[in-house]
Amino acid sequence: MRRAGGIAVHAALAGYCVLALAPIVLVILNSFKTRRGLFGDPLGLPDEQTFSIAGYLKVMQGSDMGLYFANSLIVTGVSLVAVALFGAMAAWALSAYRFRGRAALGLFLAIGIMVPIRLGTIAIVQMMAGLSLVNTLGALVLVYIAQALPLAIFILSEFIAQIPRDLPDAARCDGVGETRIFFAVILPLIRPALAIVAIFVMVPIWNDLWFPLILAPGEETRTLTLGVQQFIGQYVTDWSAVLAALTLAIVPVAALYLALSRQLVRGLTAGALK
Repeated sequence: MRRAGGIAVHAALAGYCVLALAPIVLVILNSFKTRRGLFGDPLGLPDEQTFSIAGYLKVMQGSDMGLYFANSLIVTGVSLVAVALFGAMAAWALSAYRFRGRAALGLFLAIGIMVPIRLGTIAIVQMMAGLSLVNTLGALVLVYIAQALPLAIFILSEFIAQIPRDLPDAARCDGVGETRIFFAVILPLIRPALAIVAIFVMVPIWNDLWFPLILAPGEETRTLTLGVQQFIGQYVTDWSAVLAALTLAIVPVAALYLALSRQLVRGLTAGALK
């Protein structure tokens, strides 16, 4: 019975992997096809007649995709670091300290999770215009930090609440300051939660089109997702270039998943087994 159960679990995992990876593999394979091969046999492998790297050549040589890629990396990287750091600090304060207004602040952050930030687009544009941040990467970073902080604080608070209070109390008895306790004790213990936050935060930021289109549509500040739109026309779309650009866009997300996979599994299964 145990062996049959193990086989069933492995079969379910294999099926899930196939369903999750099939669209990605299909995009990568079709990015190496000619237009005729793409529309003639979209599910087939590229052969000597349909194989082509014209899409990649157009992306790398016929556009500023390198600049767009760098802009996306900068915006996403800075946002991830800021969300992880400030989110962990706020979660530590809400979990470790008792102060007036703590419940109201927690409710306010919960509302920030439920209410989409896009509802305040007009106010955000006016604010960024008043701060002279339109067409800057800083505007995107500020918006993405505000967008992701409520969820990050909610996730991290649940993990920090599980840390025994004896650990920080023992450090305080030894004369250790609160800042050192946070960086030397709390942060190492919540690395799995930080991995979850990083992955949950990165994907929406990396794939976002709304705020780059509104706040930073300039040529020097375009992100990768916005830059791909130049290959999509009203009447003609260069699908080889689009798929090539999307294939390149998959690389950072896949690299983050691989780098944080162990911490991600530990975070997702924390508390599931005693």
